[in-house]
Amino acid sequence: MNWFLVFLGGGIGSVLRFGIGQIHILKQISFPWATLLSNILACLLFILFLSYVQKTPKIEWLQPFLLVGICGGFSTFSTFSYENYQLFQSGNYLFLITNIIVSISVGMGSFMILKLN
Repeated sequence: MNWFLVFLGGGIGSVLRFGIGQIHILKQISFPWATLLSNILACLLFILFLSYVQKTPKIEWLQPFLLVGICGGFSTFSTFSYENYQLFQSGNYLFLITNIIVSISVGMGSFMILKLN
């Protein structure tokens, strides 16, 4: 059953990621805004989902569906890595460093600020 929940959630997360990538204004800028936005939103959703899962009675299907499925499908680390490689190859070192620092800082910082214990 967990495999199906991850599959279903991953599909939802992937569609969300695809939708953000289709935002016209984000496609016209050299900086990978769609990926950055997807990664930040996926981190925030993960935090919200994790908090909910930890505070509710054990409902076994929530974690694979919400955390692994939706957030896993919505986050874009492979795309993040590839776009950083492209920035490196094209010599856009300022964008490269900015994208890495902002993505990691906001993602980890969100967890540190909200301290989900």
